[in-house]
Amino acid sequence: MRLFSGLFDYLESVEARDPAARSHWEVLIYPGAWALVLHRVAHWLYGGQLYFLARCVNHFSRFLTAIDIHPGARIGHRFFIDHGFTVIGETAQIGDDVTIYQNVTLGGTSPHTGKAGKRHPTIGDKVVIGSGAQVLGPITVGEGARIGANAVVTRDVAAGATVVGIPAKPVPVDIETAEPREFLPYGTPCNEIADPVLARLCELEREIVRLREEAKARTGVKEAPARSKRA
Repeated sequence: MRLFSGLFDYLESVEARDPAARSHWEVLIYPGAWALVLHRVAHWLYGGQLYFLARCVNHFSRFLTAIDIHPGARIGHRFFIDHGFTVIGETAQIGDDVTIYQNVTLGGTSPHTGKAGKRHPTIGDKVVIGSGAQVLGPITVGEGARIGANAVVTRDVAAGATVVGIPAKPVPVDIETAEPREFLPYGTPCNEIADPVLARLCELEREIVRLREEAKARTGVKEAPARSKRA
């Protein structure tokens, strides 16, 4: 019963995150779902030091789903890979309710860097990683963070932050979109300004307007009407 309960929770979570999913049966044939199931088997074999068998399951999964998850990667509950073509390295750690879109890499850097040889990222709970993003090195992506499409992330990402660009930098997010009541598909809101520099300039412009209005309200000074030139 516990197994079926866990499966039902997983299918429900995928349906909640994928607008295209119309039934549990449809989710059951998703390549991301099969990749996760086969990874659980490969990870169990890897934990028992049956490395060759674990690799065999890994390669079969990659052939079947076009998703390459190293058997050593540690993955939490309700992990969802939408579409596929994703690579996840050996020392990657992924929390609960994480969503990854297509062509994402959780890749490594030099094996001589990081603590105890860890060379792949640690992804917190409820993180969303947009399509084509590259998250590289033994960095930490905080809980609830969002990584925009095609971003290249090589430094830690704060919890709840939205990062975009190459290299990835945080962008300001309106309070209404920072904590959506429901899951926000595709990583970042469509009405956000993706360029961090332009977003910062817009933020400063709004701040200048606000300060001017406050100054006028405090001093009670009104702008004099423009005088017309006499002929």
